[in-house]
Amino acid sequence: MTPPGPATGTPYTRLRDWFLAHPLAFDATLAFGALVCMIAGSFTDPHGSPTGPTFGDRAPGVLSVLIMVAGASALVLRRRHPFRVLAFIVAISLVELVNDNRPAPIAMSAVVALYTVASRTDRPTTWRVGLATMAVLTAAAMAFGPTQWYAQENLGVFAWTGMAAAAGDAVRSRRAFVDAIRERAERAERTREEEAGRRVAEERLRIARDLHDVVAHHIALVNVQAGVAAHVMDKRPDQAKEALAHVREASRSALDELRATVGLLRQSGDPEAPTEPAPGLAVLDGLLDSFRKAGLPVAVARTDGDKPLPATVDLAAYRIVQEALTNVRKHAGPDAEAEVSVVRVGRTVEITVLDNGTPPAAPDPTPTGGHGLLGMRERVGALGGTLTAAPRYGGGFRVQAILPVTSRTGEDT
Repeated sequence: MTPPGPATGTPYTRLRDWFLAHPLAFDATLAFGALVCMIAGSFTDPHGSPTGPTFGDRAPGVLSVLIMVAGASALVLRRRHPFRVLAFIVAISLVELVNDNRPAPIAMSAVVALYTVASRTDRPTTWRVGLATMAVLTAAAMAFGPTQWYAQENLGVFAWTGMAAAAGDAVRSRRAFVDAIRERAERAERTREEEAGRRVAEERLRIARDLHDVVAHHIALVNVQAGVAAHVMDKRPDQAKEALAHVREASRSALDELRATVGLLRQSGDPEAPTEPAPGLAVLDGLLDSFRKAGLPVAVARTDGDKPLPATVDLAAYRIVQEALTNVRKHAGPDAEAEVSVVRVGRTVEITVLDNGTPPAAPDPTPTGGHGLLGMRERVGALGGTLTAAPRYGGGFRVQAILPVTSRTGEDT
């Protein structure tokens, strides 16, 4: 039980919160109130005069007082042992009804005990226990009471015990309904948090793939051109100057793409983000030219026509070509040549990158050992496509991606 916080609100609210935090004190107070009501009822004679009930004309006996005290005291344990308390109170109620020709209203304790049982158990048990309690107490009152069997006091025992069972069952049903609503709300909150976390993870992975593609491609070109410049700096300064110009162009392109990618992370109040469209097959020729300038001969064949692809598919196709050619430049050797084909077949587009290179003899990371192929597989898998990457028979490497024209995001052409 959570301890109550600082005293706030109305006196009633503070008293309620205190009783919720101390259930035993509440049960003791309830038991004392039931005892007061039973003792007061034992001094009342409903047929004391022709005009109505009288008070003080009769007094309970010692045994009746002890029974009332025992019944009220048992209510203190009603939460811990509801069935035992009910059985005990019903038993002493029968003793009072059988032995006293003017019995005390001990049934008040039975009403509270039956309510407790009904509110803390299931409905079938409530019906069985409630009907049994009603039948036993009502039959005893009719058979051993001082009045006729059809007197209103006997019917009152039946009505009060029935209402106690019904009220307890209603409270239990309401608690179960509230708990179900609370559990559903908590589950929905957890699901919403998990979904948000999943979306964040997917976006982080997508940005990481873009950053890897940009950095791997452009840094590889910068490295190659810088090596060329260093090699010919003394003997052919013009060629070295051209290589440095390519380095500058590749670094500028890398910065522009990094700026565009990082711009996606900006908030609405941040400085203006770049407005250039994301790379796609429309600028494939520029990508291939950058590799040709780096010394990699690249042939291209396209049969996709001028019909645009969905944005996500278009970007994925561009990145696959970029990463595959970067791997060729890094791993296929200095004399390698590459071929790129883009073919539109029905509702798919096929991207194929071939090379005839031979990996260097020295140990070197193969394309399957880095993050390039993993990133390509993740891109293709996210769109529902397939990727094949394997060595070619007779030498070289082959990367083929088949992408659906209709992406999982619902875009279509």
